[in-house]
Amino acid sequence: MPQVTVNIAGKSYRMACADGEETHLDGLARLLDGRIAQMREAFGEIGDMRLQVMAALTLADELGEARSRTARLEAEIAELKGIVANGDARAHDSEARLAGAILEASARIERLARSLNAASSAAMPGQNSLPGKGVPGKELSGKEQVSRNQDDSGGYDDSEPG
Repeated sequence: MPQVTVNIAGKSYRMACADGEETHLDGLARLLDGRIAQMREAFGEIGDMRLQVMAALTLADELGEARSRTARLEAEIAELKGIVANGDARAHDSEARLAGAILEASARIERLARSLNAASSAAMPGQNSLPGKGVPGKELSGKEQVSRNQDDSGGYDDSEPG
């Protein structure tokens, strides 16, 4: 186990620590030494022991405040995670409902299209089945209707199709 010598309030202390913790322990000693120096500047020479106790108490107070703040932040993080999880679940539910509504609307549109095609075919049999013009059973666009009635010379055939 490594040994480290630290200086606090003008005195040297030999301390043991875990492997790799030497620098950390030295930093802690410097922090405490600095705090004791601040207390000495603020209160003067009131005794080494009293300065050390005051420095230790201020550090303990700061540690307590840091722990309280950490606990509050952890609680806030947990609350926010809950809100996010709830929002994700609601979004997933909304997406599922929307997908269902889209599928239902698509099926209705498809049924209406079949119904309209059937009604159109029943009302005008053979309308879309001219040789070489259009696809049987397919609605012809306005352009196709005009070009279907146009003869090879660019004029129009006034006769009824059929």
